[in-house]
Amino acid sequence: MLEHALTMEETDLDQLSSLFRLLSEKTRLAILLQLARGERNVTSLCEELSLPQPTVSHHLGLLRMNNIVANRRSGKQVYYGLMAQARRPDSVLEFLLHSVIVSVAPRGPDGDVV
Repeated sequence: MLEHALTMEETDLDQLSSLFRLLSEKTRLAILLQLARGERNVTSLCEELSLPQPTVSHHLGLLRMNNIVANRRSGKQVYYGLMAQARRPDSVLEFLLHSVIVSVAPRGPDGDVV
Protein backbone atom coordinates (compact mmCIF):
# COMPACT_ATOMS: atom_id res chain seq x y z
CA MET A 1 0.00 0.00 0.00
CA LEU A 2 2.79 2.43 0.89
CA GLU A 3 4.58 1.77 -2.40
CA HIS A 4 1.38 2.54 -4.30
CA ALA A 5 0.91 5.78 -2.33
CA LEU A 6 4.40 6.87 -3.26
CA THR A 7 3.75 6.34 -6.97
CA MET A 8 0.26 7.82 -7.22
CA GLU A 9 -0.48 9.84 -10.32
CA GLU A 10 -1.57 13.46 -10.13
CA THR A 11 -5.13 12.47 -11.09
CA ASP A 12 -5.22 9.98 -8.19
CA LEU A 13 -4.12 12.71 -5.82
CA ASP A 14 -6.79 15.04 -7.21
CA GLN A 15 -9.45 12.37 -6.64
CA LEU A 16 -8.19 11.75 -3.14
CA SER A 17 -8.24 15.48 -2.39
CA SER A 18 -11.81 15.70 -3.71
CA LEU A 19 -12.84 12.80 -1.52
CA PHE A 20 -11.46 14.47 1.59
CA ARG A 21 -13.22 17.73 0.66
CA LEU A 22 -16.47 15.81 0.28
CA LEU A 23 -15.98 14.09 3.64
CA SER A 24 -15.05 17.31 5.42
CA GLU A 25 -18.72 18.34 5.81
CA LYS A 26 -20.19 17.03 9.05
CA THR A 27 -23.72 16.48 7.69
CA ARG A 28 -22.34 14.15 5.02
CA LEU A 29 -20.28 12.32 7.64
CA ALA A 30 -23.37 11.91 9.83
CA ILE A 31 -25.27 10.47 6.86
CA LEU A 32 -22.41 8.07 6.08
CA LEU A 33 -22.29 6.90 9.69
CA GLN A 34 -26.01 6.12 9.58
CA LEU A 35 -25.58 4.29 6.28
CA ALA A 36 -22.72 2.27 7.78
CA ARG A 37 -25.44 0.64 9.90
CA GLY A 38 -27.38 -0.37 6.78
CA GLU A 39 -29.66 0.98 4.08
CA ARG A 40 -31.94 3.90 4.90
CA ASN A 41 -34.51 5.95 3.04
CA VAL A 42 -34.54 9.75 3.17
CA THR A 43 -37.36 9.87 5.72
CA SER A 44 -35.52 7.69 8.23
CA LEU A 45 -32.30 9.67 7.75
CA CYS A 46 -34.20 12.91 8.36
CA GLU A 47 -35.68 11.52 11.57
CA GLU A 48 -32.42 10.00 12.84
CA LEU A 49 -30.40 13.14 12.13
CA SER A 50 -33.12 15.73 12.89
CA LEU A 51 -32.53 17.39 9.53
CA PRO A 52 -34.97 18.68 6.91
CA GLN A 53 -35.60 16.55 3.81
CA PRO A 54 -34.07 19.01 1.31
CA THR A 55 -30.80 19.04 3.28
CA VAL A 56 -30.56 15.26 3.45
CA SER A 57 -31.50 14.86 -0.21
CA HIS A 58 -28.90 17.44 -1.27
CA HIS A 59 -26.08 15.69 0.60
CA LEU A 60 -27.19 12.24 -0.58
CA GLY A 61 -27.09 13.57 -4.14
CA LEU A 62 -23.51 14.76 -3.72
CA LEU A 63 -22.47 11.45 -2.16
CA ARG A 64 -24.21 9.51 -4.93
CA MET A 65 -22.64 11.61 -7.71
CA ASN A 66 -19.23 10.81 -6.22
CA ASN A 67 -19.94 7.06 -6.09
CA ILE A 68 -19.84 6.88 -2.31
CA VAL A 69 -23.52 6.08 -1.89
CA ALA A 70 -25.70 3.83 -4.03
CA ASN A 71 -29.48 3.83 -4.23
CA ARG A 72 -32.12 1.27 -5.08
CA ARG A 73 -35.82 1.70 -5.64
CA SER A 74 -38.42 -0.45 -3.91
CA GLY A 75 -41.87 0.65 -5.02
CA LYS A 76 -42.13 4.35 -4.27
CA GLN A 77 -39.29 4.28 -1.74
CA VAL A 78 -35.63 4.89 -2.57
CA TYR A 79 -33.10 3.30 -0.23
CA TYR A 80 -29.51 4.48 0.10
CA GLY A 81 -26.47 2.51 1.20
CA LEU A 82 -22.71 2.70 1.09
CA MET A 83 -21.06 1.61 -2.14
CA ALA A 84 -18.31 -0.05 -0.08
CA GLN A 85 -20.93 -2.36 1.46
CA ALA A 86 -22.06 -3.58 -1.94
CA ARG A 87 -18.67 -4.78 -3.15
CA ARG A 88 -15.10 -5.30 -2.07
CA PRO A 89 -13.12 -2.08 -2.45
CA ASP A 90 -11.02 -2.38 -5.61
CA SER A 91 -9.34 1.00 -5.67
CA VAL A 92 -7.26 3.01 -3.25
CA LEU A 93 -10.06 5.58 -2.97
CA GLU A 94 -12.72 2.97 -2.20
CA PHE A 95 -10.42 1.28 0.29
CA LEU A 96 -9.71 4.58 2.02
CA LEU A 97 -13.37 5.58 2.12
CA HIS A 98 -14.38 2.19 3.49
CA SER A 99 -11.60 2.35 6.10
CA VAL A 100 -12.58 5.84 7.24
CA ILE A 101 -16.26 4.95 7.60
CA VAL A 102 -15.61 1.67 9.37
CA SER A 103 -13.08 3.24 11.73
CA VAL A 104 -15.51 5.86 13.05
CA ALA A 105 -18.76 3.86 12.92
CA PRO A 106 -20.34 2.93 16.26
CA ARG A 107 -19.62 -0.64 17.34
CA GLY A 108 -21.48 -3.15 19.45
CA PRO A 109 -19.98 -5.30 22.22
CA ASP A 110 -18.86 -7.85 19.62
CA GLY A 111 -16.92 -5.19 17.70
CA ASP A 112 -19.25 -5.21 14.69
CA VAL A 113 -20.65 -1.99 13.24
CA VAL A 114 -24.11 -1.38 14.74
